[in-house]
Amino acid sequence: MPETTGSIRHLKEKLTVLFSKGEPEKTLTAICRMPLRKVVNALFSFFYCPEPLIFWQAVTAMGAVVSLLADENIESARIVMRRLMWSLNEESGGIGWGSAEAMGEIMARNDRMAEEYACILISYINPCGSFIDHPELQKGILWGLGRLVQDRPNRMADAAEFLVPFLTSPDPVLRGLAARAASPLPCDLTKPLLIRLSSDNEMISLFVNGRICEMTIGSLAKSHP
Repeated sequence: MPETTGSIRHLKEKLTVLFSKGEPEKTLTAICRMPLRKVVNALFSFFYCPEPLIFWQAVTAMGAVVSLLADENIESARIVMRRLMWSLNEESGGIGWGSAEAMGEIMARNDRMAEEYACILISYINPCGSFIDHPELQKGILWGLGRLVQDRPNRMADAAEFLVPFLTSPDPVLRGLAARAASPLPCDLTKPLLIRLSSDNEMISLFVNGRICEMTIGSLAKSHP
């Protein structure tokens, strides 16, 4: 039966209540018991939420739900990934908030998806690839890459050289997120820059392990959170 506007609205209301409880683990468990394809459509709307904790819970939920969907029906998961990729395309007419973060979360949770799509996420910081020059979207891409390297560094070897320009960015968030992604990856190009950043005491906010933390760029350059 096709989804109706009413059913989607009801699901969004249910998700809003769950997200507002401040119990991310219980919320994620509850969401993963919902009809997977329906909840994916509802989760997209939360990528535009100005409340950081709700936004990040939606990103986390999207990762968990699409990973489960990939185990059930890989083509359905591919459709979601293509939708995320399309939203980052200029021709989509949108901005694509949360899409790169969701891609990273999905791939960190599911190696089959990482095998197929890690190269796409990397291409967004490759000047000769599908480079995205929007600074705010770049932050999402770098977060997604850092999330992916956390669980699947073997899929990230090709990304290291493209992180170099971000490691010297005047924007501390770009610098810190790039350090987080680069620090676990052996690379002669990034190593001296990471050593230099290890004494950078500027603080940035980072969503990691289910919560928003304040961390120094130096700590991100030294070790992966």
